[in-house]
Amino acid sequence: MLNYISEILKRKDLLIYLVKSGLKAENRNSYLGYFWWLLDPLLNVIVYYFLVVVLLGRGGPGYPVYLVIGLVVWRWINTTVNSSAKSITKYTSIINQVYLPKAIFPLSLSITQLFNFCFGLIVIAIFLAAFGYVPGWQIIFLPVIILITLIFLGALSLFVSYITVFVRDIDNVLSHVLRLFFYSSPIIWEGSRLKESNLPEQFHLILDLNPVAILLNAYRAILMEQQTPQFLGLFVLTIVSIIAVLYMLYHYNKNEHKIIKVL
Repeated sequence: MLNYISEILKRKDLLIYLVKSGLKAENRNSYLGYFWWLLDPLLNVIVYYFLVVVLLGRGGPGYPVYLVIGLVVWRWINTTVNSSAKSITKYTSIINQVYLPKAIFPLSLSITQLFNFCFGLIVIAIFLAAFGYVPGWQIIFLPVIILITLIFLGALSLFVSYITVFVRDIDNVLSHVLRLFFYSSPIIWEGSRLKESNLPEQFHLILDLNPVAILLNAYRAILMEQQTPQFLGLFVLTIVSIIAVLYMLYHYNKNEHKIIKVL
């Protein structure tokens, strides 16, 4: 596996190229271009604010900031997982002609979406300033939380892209699985409200162990509440994600020939 990781590092120029081309391709035929990276999360906030606050009468004075953090982070997660499903299959022509470590494709996509998320952070900063939220010294943990999220998404990307090569229907199932995570996570609903609902007690543990909820709570703690995040949950998530990444790299190395054969 060390040789496989070394092979990926040798292809860093290709990795950089894939990231750059991915950033350009997303808005290639758009009139507004990269401005959509700012406009898209903003429009999402407006839609869900109208739904939750105007129509349902929920949410307090700080809800817009709570909402924008949840939607921007979720957009990063959702886009990365959805896109990674086809990260290998869409490069079939290249893979069949030249040997390349297949893991490089989902990994490059994860990094591409990280750059998109950075634009979402600008939208979050605008909302924080508009509603009078000033992060405290805990803001120093923000790069750490972003790195943990990136490792987590890297593990998911490697897994989803590998499975999709052999079971193409996974691509269709993903949207439903992600929708389930969207509504079971504190994205548009406050975490306390989810627990106050009529869910059976055993489902509360599932909500607490939800990795999306762990990440969202960490972002909100340092950006909104001037508190340190819950490091235990983040530590467990980091360790599990690193193990998953290493296992998937080992699995890719062992089954490269199978991927080529199926493609």
